[in-house]
Amino acid sequence: MSRVVTISASYGAGGSWVGPEVAERLGWRFIDRAIPVQVAQRLDVPVQHAEVHDEAAAPRFTRLLARLPNTSGVVVPEATTDAFCRETERLLIEAADAGDVVVLGRAGAIVLGDRPGALHVRLDGPAEARVFQGMRVEEIDEEEARRRQRNSDRARTDYVKHFYRADARDPRHYHMVLDSTVVALPTCVELIVAAARAPSA
Repeated sequence: MSRVVTISASYGAGGSWVGPEVAERLGWRFIDRAIPVQVAQRLDVPVQHAEVHDEAAAPRFTRLLARLPNTSGVVVPEATTDAFCRETERLLIEAADAGDVVVLGRAGAIVLGDRPGALHVRLDGPAEARVFQGMRVEEIDEEEARRRQRNSDRARTDYVKHFYRADARDPRHYHMVLDSTVVALPTCVELIVAAARAPSA
């Protein structure tokens, strides 16, 4: 049985719903929102700083944050986007070493690409279909869904391109690519769980 599942998902592809469901079905840990919190603790910076850098290659934010005091009034001049990325990588590797984990995002399929027994999954779909699925899953209006899609897709794409010189949408990074705007989200869960439980080829 695969001990690690990474899930990459574009906005509106349902990754935030599918990931926890897969983890629950497998009885494994789910790692997503806890990552920036742990990165902040390790780098000894406020969580807000980690959240700004999370999955976003944006050195302009780094330069801005270096000049501004955080909520504690402490300036963090050494906090760099690269440091956040490297610490995120270490957390992913530690989680994979412990095993029985489902990871959403954070370029998991690239960071853990060569790890034996890992299953790498991509959820995607046409942009228009993802907008409407995002509206439904997040219970937001169309304008907000389009805004989130634009910002989220760009940030995630730039993160992978900047740090790994790769395209997050490239199917070669994944063992399974699903159009989750056509394949129902519960079915996506079933397919991923079945693949994770199946013996390796």
